[in-house]
Amino acid sequence: MMFGLYRATSVLGGPLIDGFLERRRRRGKEDAERFAERLGQAGRPRPDGTVVWMHGASVGEALSMLPVVERLMRHESRPNVLVTTGTVTSARLMAERLPEGVIHQYAPVDRPGCVAAFLDHWRPDFAIWWESELWPNLVLETSKRGVPMLLANARMSPRSFNKWRWFPGFARSLLGAFRTVLTQSDIDTERYLALGGRAETLGNLKFAVPPLPADAAALADLTAVIGDRPRWLAASTHEGEEAIAWRSHEALRPRFPGLLSIVVPRHPDRGAGIAEMLRQGGAKVARRAAGEPIAADTDVYLADTMGELGLFFRAAPVVFMGKSLVPEGGQNPIEPARLGAAILTGPHTWNFEKIVADLDDAGAIRIVADGDALTAALARDLAD
Repeated sequence: MMFGLYRATSVLGGPLIDGFLERRRRRGKEDAERFAERLGQAGRPRPDGTVVWMHGASVGEALSMLPVVERLMRHESRPNVLVTTGTVTSARLMAERLPEGVIHQYAPVDRPGCVAAFLDHWRPDFAIWWESELWPNLVLETSKRGVPMLLANARMSPRSFNKWRWFPGFARSLLGAFRTVLTQSDIDTERYLALGGRAETLGNLKFAVPPLPADAAALADLTAVIGDRPRWLAASTHEGEEAIAWRSHEALRPRFPGLLSIVVPRHPDRGAGIAEMLRQGGAKVARRAAGEPIAADTDVYLADTMGELGLFFRAAPVVFMGKSLVPEGGQNPIEPARLGAAILTGPHTWNFEKIVADLDDAGAIRIVADGDALTAALARDLAD
């Protein structure tokens, strides 16, 4: 019933979906040169032989795929590997980090025609979906064609679990398409089993991802420019968190002369708007995307560029992980932990609840309730 309604909506709502995608394309959120891939039209020919298809939503999932992709490429059977993701950001990352010979395509929009065109061309022999993005048309049509499917590194937030419980039949249909679900934690396993999936705990594959890379010359230049100034990093911030970071900076500046706050927004296209907001609040801002250098009086270095978090994690001893002081679910704290940073996060971390709980138990992360708590935690860490 629910799938039939969803499928009908995805067909009849075609004009609305087209308009939505066109707005995204104009805003740079869709790749204009490769937009046809989103409609299921392949950008490359299908290679001969076995094709293993791996799908993830965006950057986090794409990164956690990499160790598995590399292992597959070394396997004696030498399958062809096709990786699909849905965002411009993830496509750029994959262009830099996928091993030679791996094919990247944008995932098709979840409309029956687009899905059919994608599957008709690529004819995958095996499919591995990553974490939690389950597009019903794509999942069920792939299963209908007899493609064995695995859901890997799966997680289920409390919010998602409660939503799926309203549609138990739909959840069973989707999860039943997968031979098994390999979860990040026992909590995730319990939730998938409750919804009718076949699940077992494997552990979080994000722990297998190597540290984020950084250009050595760029790191040397950055650390030379910053010198011995006290500094901290607000990483992967979402709307509302940049203003909180600035209030913390203002409160801490008298105690830490020369303080530099580095802000890396999760979506770099917000850079110009963030810079304007900070400047109206009195901040002296240097935008990396605009080529503006860090000066002696720069308060905030706004690193609104792509793929450089590894650089800034290495340059800042104290890191606040964004998407967590707003109710969005948090960002991956493993990345700064691997590089030795003192880590702070807000209370909204359900996307990484087991990781955050383990780090908290080990005294390796500090959870702050709000902007005032962030300021107090930064003061302690910057003075340590």
